[in-house]
Amino acid sequence: MSALFTPLKIKDVTLRNRLGMGPMCQYSSINGLAQPWHMTHIGARAVGGAGLIIAEATAISPEGRITPGCAGLWNDAQVEALIPINAFAKSQGAVIGVQIGHAGRKASAARPWEGGAHLDDNEGGWPTVSPTDAAFDIDGTRLHKAPRAMSLDDIAAVQADFVACAKRALDAGYELLEIHGAHGYLLHSFFTPLINSRTDQYGGDFDGRSRMMSETVEAVRAVWPERLPLAVRLSVTDWVDGGLTIEHNIALAKVLRDLGVDMVDCSGGGATPDARGSVGTRTADQVGLAAQMRAETGLTTAAVGCITTATQAEEIVASGQADIALMARQFLRDPFAAMHFAQELGADAKSQVSIPVGHFVA
Repeated sequence: MSALFTPLKIKDVTLRNRLGMGPMCQYSSINGLAQPWHMTHIGARAVGGAGLIIAEATAISPEGRITPGCAGLWNDAQVEALIPINAFAKSQGAVIGVQIGHAGRKASAARPWEGGAHLDDNEGGWPTVSPTDAAFDIDGTRLHKAPRAMSLDDIAAVQADFVACAKRALDAGYELLEIHGAHGYLLHSFFTPLINSRTDQYGGDFDGRSRMMSETVEAVRAVWPERLPLAVRLSVTDWVDGGLTIEHNIALAKVLRDLGVDMVDCSGGGATPDARGSVGTRTADQVGLAAQMRAETGLTTAAVGCITTATQAEEIVASGQADIALMARQFLRDPFAAMHFAQELGADAKSQVSIPVGHFVA
């Protein structure tokens, strides 16, 4: 029996299988509003059998976007645009979640296929914020903008934006909420010593650097229903000497668990130009770190990082390295990956996909 194609219950939500689509930016929104592209993108993977779909990084505010094309949930029009997309995905058997976040000093960038560099204000960009005023690219090249070091009022305002965004996510029909605390974006930048050199209550030691994340999670959990899962994405290692290690992130995850977090989405890297995400041989290491996170915290974990094959995803779940295998690019290549993986593993493919698909081809 395939471990990958067994259901998973988290709180009051049950996934039909352990294969999920990870959040991947589509850079195809207009003023944060979902477009027909998003119905196709999300709907196709729901029809194709994904157990969990986590919608792309969705900004809590206009200035929290990575690019002008990023999704948003800072107004009610954005909610209305998402309601039919999420309703359709759920009608096809998928659990639909969303990742919410603030890009911090990596905001105000061009879309990657337009170069990905910071946009100056006269190019449609906007001022950025961070724990400190250090730019991402200190040599002044790609992400060259110096952010404004956040005041205590700035911090309180961003936390309020996270809360308002969580409420809108519920109104939009999402069943799982993920807080983005990875890849050098705002919450991660507070936690990692590679970026945070503050000397106030939001800097310094572990308690100070983790305060922004823990306070934000606590505030969001207070408005996100207890019956629905709350997840965080963490860069469980910075991949750089002097940066965060798996041990630091396990300590953080235990704090977040006690505040009501149910799942950790285990990614890596992204804090600085030298702290790249998982590539090459790091991929296997990152899945192993998800296993360590799961074993030492008791939390549900999702593994990510160049997962592309049925046997790979099956081994991750069957061996207990993670509860969920999340794929991103592979679901772009093959919206019906769940059906194809089920067929390869000898599972009941027909039960994983929408009825018309199952009838004719599963």
